[in-house]
Amino acid sequence: MTKRVWKIGETIVDLSKRGMIMGVLNVTPDSFSDGNEFFERDAAVERGIQLASEGADIIDVGGESTRPGAEPVAANEELKRVIPVIEKLMTKIDIPISIDTSKSEVANAALDSGALIINDVTGGRGDEKMFPLAAKRNAAVVLMHMQGEPRTMQENPQYGDVVREVADFFRQQYSRALECGIDPMTLAFDPGIGFGKTLEHNLSLLKNLELLRVHDPSRTGSRPLMVGVSRKAFLGKLVGSNEMRGRLAPTVALTAILRSRGADILRVHDVKENAAALRTVEGIS
Repeated sequence: MTKRVWKIGETIVDLSKRGMIMGVLNVTPDSFSDGNEFFERDAAVERGIQLASEGADIIDVGGESTRPGAEPVAANEELKRVIPVIEKLMTKIDIPISIDTSKSEVANAALDSGALIINDVTGGRGDEKMFPLAAKRNAAVVLMHMQGEPRTMQENPQYGDVVREVADFFRQQYSRALECGIDPMTLAFDPGIGFGKTLEHNLSLLKNLELLRVHDPSRTGSRPLMVGVSRKAFLGKLVGSNEMRGRLAPTVALTAILRSRGADILRVHDVKENAAALRTVEGIS
């Protein structure tokens, strides 16, 4: 396995030896996976503590739903949702916190509160201030590919060659990030499974992960790949079930398979089961 490292704060993580589990913490009233179960601050904090205890390496806090059809949330509302949770979590856990946002204002406040990672579903395109902010704050950044916007992205996604187009987007954004002064070692990439993609598009991307990887041997080597398939609708199509609980087993199966195919960070809701799958496949690799 090619060596891949990711700089998070002052720590250099070698993901070629041990992959990371990013636990999802939705502080929203309309998440596709857990509704408003963790919308209140105390419930969200307790959930974050639980995710950490179950083996999460990162907690990803988000205050705006990005499910298909979701409406945008104003920055001030997003801030009210996530900042109190991040501030409290910082006193309870000792693993990195990520802010799932496409707004530089929210990202900046989250970094002030102790977050170390910006997880941007627009890949840096949603806010022209995001890249300069990440460079100034030396934050770790995950850049995701999404065709369209959450409100309309699943209406009729179209690609000539989805693998090539996502790979080209990653290389374009990598170059743009470096031009803005971002440390290349802080960058990771996410193909955005389910974000403006059909079942066939999703499967093509998952089958060809290594073709998506950004390589720059003159600087830092290969950049890490994050993949999020947890509880997503395409899993229900694969197993013939629309029930959310029926998506756990295929999620866990894909965590193991995708790690062996080059995924470095797995973004999941059910940390305990997926962490066990990840450590098992690494134990026999």
